[in-house]
Amino acid sequence: MSSIRETLKTRLPAPIVNVVRESRDALQRASQWPAAAFHPWRRDSIEKMAAFKDKHKGERCFLIGNGPSLKQTDLSHLKNEFTLGQNRIYLAFPDWGFSTSYFLSVNDLVIEQSAPEIQALTMPRFVGWRARKWLKPQENLFFIHTTYTGEKFATDARERIWEGGTVTYTSLQVAYFLGFKEVILVGVDHNYVTQGKPNATVVSQGDDPNHFHAGYFGKGFRWQLPDLVQWEDAYRLARRTYEANGRRVLDATVGGKLTVFDKVDYNSLF
Repeated sequence: MSSIRETLKTRLPAPIVNVVRESRDALQRASQWPAAAFHPWRRDSIEKMAAFKDKHKGERCFLIGNGPSLKQTDLSHLKNEFTLGQNRIYLAFPDWGFSTSYFLSVNDLVIEQSAPEIQALTMPRFVGWRARKWLKPQENLFFIHTTYTGEKFATDARERIWEGGTVTYTSLQVAYFLGFKEVILVGVDHNYVTQGKPNATVVSQGDDPNHFHAGYFGKGFRWQLPDLVQWEDAYRLARRTYEANGRRVLDATVGGKLTVFDKVDYNSLF
């Protein structure tokens, strides 16, 4: 079957191949929709998230990535700022002496292997609908409907959200929903030492060189290699959406390699 698909890809014009692929993906998304719209857990999340719509209108938020640059960043400045952390960011909380204002995780492998820690957090948490396999309903835990395909930027996080291949893109959509006028990236290094086929699942063989903590994806942890090209496409869509609505995303990552957003010196922000 795979050989047939590859043959069709090489013989059919690219526009036709893209239409076929999008149609197939749309059918797959449609099959996921009923549960994501009507399941009691999702209905409860949708209803409770109404209180968060534009809650921080006109304010700023620091979206904290998980890159090694966090070790060169004075994060004490963020103790009294609104912050949104991702995936295993909680590993840094003991050193910081504070937790992020919000938390988000949508990657299946991360959630499956970190479910007890995520369940134990107490701040408002946004997790992918697929996470219902490992996480149970809880106060301040909201299931959001994210998909791998169907490119879009959702301005309302109660609707379907395209992941764009990276948790940071999903976070930008949730930050928009929360009403933040300015989102500042910190620790979004956009640079990986580990190389390989994008999106391939690998098993870590030792200390993690790609994140702020050696045990972030430590030995034995299963994770997916990055697709930086897809990430950049998604980030450009986020920038266009923010700017079209009088908002902006800035990048204050120390030594970060991402070039999509305007750079700003981190220390100048305080």
